[in-house]
Amino acid sequence: MSDNSEPLMEGAPLIQPSTTDHPLHEAVVEACRTVFDPEIPVNIYDLGLIYTITISDANEVKIVMTLTAPGCPVAGEMPEWVQNAVASVAGVQDVDVEMTFQPQWGMDMMSDEARLELGFM
Repeated sequence: MSDNSEPLMEGAPLIQPSTTDHPLHEAVVEACRTVFDPEIPVNIYDLGLIYTITISDANEVKIVMTLTAPGCPVAGEMPEWVQNAVASVAGVQDVDVEMTFQPQWGMDMMSDEARLELGFM
């Protein structure tokens, strides 16, 4: 059985850093916060489902995200929801949403706000 995923380089971060210093970063984050997993009453950003937001100098946004589980019923729809939400941000030229399951999502990726909302704190 072959594994199509590339081996991780020793010391490489599992989740690439976001472009947090770009002027559109906060607006893109807020757009992501408008998308909810239908089964959990917390937005996908605070759930930790958005792994990386990179924004080019040409205002092209690339989002790497995951799901709470690979069999999530909205797996085919959620990337489009994120793409539509982010595309509505003024100044964004293009949006590419990539789905990954490496690393696998875990409850430790949730923000404190999400943990509080779900009663885990």
